[in-house]
Amino acid sequence: MNIMDFNMKKLAADAGTFLSRAVQFTEEKLGQAEKTELDAHLENLLSKAECTKIWTEKIMKQTEVLLQPNPNARIEEFVYEKLDRKAPSRINNPELLGQYMIDAGTEFGPGTAYGNALIKCGETQKRIGTADRELIQTSALNFLTPLRNFIEGDYKTIAKERKLLQNKRLDLDAAKTRLKKAKAAETRSSQLNSARLEGDNIMIWAEEVTKSEQELRITQSEFDRQAEITRLLLEGISSTHAHHLRCLNDFVEAQMTYYAQCYQYMLDLQKQLGSFPSSYLSNNNQTSGTPVPSSLANAVGSPAVASTSGIVITSPSNLNDLKESSGSRKARVLYDYDAANSTELSLLADEVITVFSVVGMDSDWLMGERGNQKGKVPITYLELLN
Repeated sequence: MNIMDFNMKKLAADAGTFLSRAVQFTEEKLGQAEKTELDAHLENLLSKAECTKIWTEKIMKQTEVLLQPNPNARIEEFVYEKLDRKAPSRINNPELLGQYMIDAGTEFGPGTAYGNALIKCGETQKRIGTADRELIQTSALNFLTPLRNFIEGDYKTIAKERKLLQNKRLDLDAAKTRLKKAKAAETRSSQLNSARLEGDNIMIWAEEVTKSEQELRITQSEFDRQAEITRLLLEGISSTHAHHLRCLNDFVEAQMTYYAQCYQYMLDLQKQLGSFPSSYLSNNNQTSGTPVPSSLANAVGSPAVASTSGIVITSPSNLNDLKESSGSRKARVLYDYDAANSTELSLLADEVITVFSVVGMDSDWLMGERGNQKGKVPITYLELLN
């Protein structure tokens, strides 16, 4: 029975507190009650925390979209994460494309030009898929997890203490309102001296003023204590920013590693495709398997001289003039090139070599000479000098 009485009293007290806060909040909104304002420093910290939370959520969600564009896959991963279970491994898009290419190349025949190229491309796509998987894992561990921990951990604690601070402020302002009303009533009672009953009212309101003043001291103390707790938590946002900066650097490094791997894989693939023998080529006057740097691919067919990122590219007309003449010209090498066989000459970017045409040579090649070394060089890697 005593426990039940205690519970009922506690329930009644909680209901009274809730009602008092609701009345104070409503009167503040209607402009009928005064509101204790937080100090400017605390307000700035609260604003900074809210801003951090909003942008952290946006960055986290968009990073998830970047790493996993498939929304169904993201939902599945989210469900498995909430169930504290490991999501099943699935083949990603580059790996799937690579497998299709390898299967097609095997079907067409590894000994054919197209089949061989498909197999090489497929192997490269699968390597890119592996790199993509590593990027997702590293980014999730070093970047997304710390952001998520802040949203689901630190900020939830801040929000809880902030709500508690709001309640303590409402209690404080409600106590101020009650004291103000009690003092006003006491003043009115003291002005009435015609009856003994009014004297009793003066004593009652005096006691009410004393009680309200005591309640105000208690609520002021609780408010100040909660404000200090909230302030200490909010000042940790600066440390959160510093931690997220380190995580951001890890994310950038992971991306840099991924794109460097992809670039190297494609560079190696380009060299492999460019080394196919001429017997692999078609007979319809299409270009040979000469490797063409990606930055030059659209510039080779442009008028006299084109400029791409500040690089001067020799036009086909100048190269044709050289082919039709019997003389030689100096040429600057635009990109490194590794010879695919003994008939070709390896090149280093920015070196100057002598080039000349040989009768019967493929239209996409010139003969290059550097000292005692001589061999075929791809024209797309050269810039003729005046």
